[in-house]
Amino acid sequence: MPFLLKTHFKLARTAIKENRTRSLLTCLGIAIGVASIILILSLMGSISNLVKDEIGNIGSDLIVVRPGATKDTVTGIVEELTSASSFRNSNLNLADIEAAAKVEGVTAVAPIAVSYNTVESEKNTLRSVPVLGTTLDFNKIEPLPLRYGAFLTENNEDNSVVLGHTLSLALFNTINSTVGKTVSIMGEKFMVVGVLDEVNKSINFDNVDFDNALIVNINRLNTVIGSTQIQQINIKAANTDGLEAVSSNVRDAIVNQKRGDDNFTVTYGDNITHPASSLFTIISGMLTIVAAISLVVGGIGVMNIMLVSVAERTREIGIRKAVGASSRNILMQFLLESLLLSILGGILGLILGYVFAFLLSIVTPFTPYISWEIVAITFLTTTAIGVIFGIYPAIKAASRNPIDSLKHYR
Repeated sequence: MPFLLKTHFKLARTAIKENRTRSLLTCLGIAIGVASIILILSLMGSISNLVKDEIGNIGSDLIVVRPGATKDTVTGIVEELTSASSFRNSNLNLADIEAAAKVEGVTAVAPIAVSYNTVESEKNTLRSVPVLGTTLDFNKIEPLPLRYGAFLTENNEDNSVVLGHTLSLALFNTINSTVGKTVSIMGEKFMVVGVLDEVNKSINFDNVDFDNALIVNINRLNTVIGSTQIQQINIKAANTDGLEAVSSNVRDAIVNQKRGDDNFTVTYGDNITHPASSLFTIISGMLTIVAAISLVVGGIGVMNIMLVSVAERTREIGIRKAVGASSRNILMQFLLESLLLSILGGILGLILGYVFAFLLSIVTPFTPYISWEIVAITFLTTTAIGVIFGIYPAIKAASRNPIDSLKHYR
């Protein structure tokens, strides 16, 4: 048996070498589909690592309250990611913050209320600037890196703001001498007390672009714009051991405060990055389906070439059967040739996929993710394609009548 497999392999290799161009184009059809899948799996692995890093950075003692029930459909997830939708549907308010702060085991509570307003400085006027209303506890829960100055404190919180790195450049054309200057929000003057360093988070559970945001006390923001809609409440627990119990108590406290209204979601742990992580999963699934279609097209190309090969080698099949080769031997010969074409295409696709992933990492924050699981999936997929699309040509070759085959001339 090993000798027969070695012979079949040599025959398959010879047939591929004799038709290099045709074989290369066939392998390329498989390679494109495999490269697409490799690229998607690599990106998903990178995104998964970013999500884990985000959860690790924010700590395992964080509880997040968001308006509305958790949505798992594509439309629901997109709506949940849209700020306007969050404002329109939010039923969270300042009283909920006070209720959560009274729960035993809670050490800090900070709301997230983003309003898009016109912000003016002595040099520039910017429209639709994300103005983040929160409390002093925000810096305890999620300390942001400061480049200059300080965060909001009890002494300066009423008429002070903290600027994002990019926003400071846009308003004052600098970040070095911004602290101490004033900005205007809807005619109200505020003094800049701090400038953030670059945050540059590709995945952010707050759904806030801190580099372009302006941070202000939520009560002061409420006075300036009339009313604010809270899209999220971040809560820090005293320890991680009783996190589930604290989360349940927070939910009960807010429900009681709302007199039975439970149209909100309390999450902790891995669920905090929802809906962003769920949206990435859905998108990757759709892209994988598209890539799988191209892989099927490549498989059809393999079957087409193998049928051509069977037709061209009809006399060879007759001679082999005449000297004692069984139908099984012929079937294995052509099936192995199909497998070899498919596996070569898979190896080429694996290389191309990671080349594209590395090139993409130059312009995106997604580092290529390499694992033995991806290599195993590539091997299994190409093997399946080789067998599925090579079995029919192999059966057709094996079923040839030796006498009729010997009469055939190319």
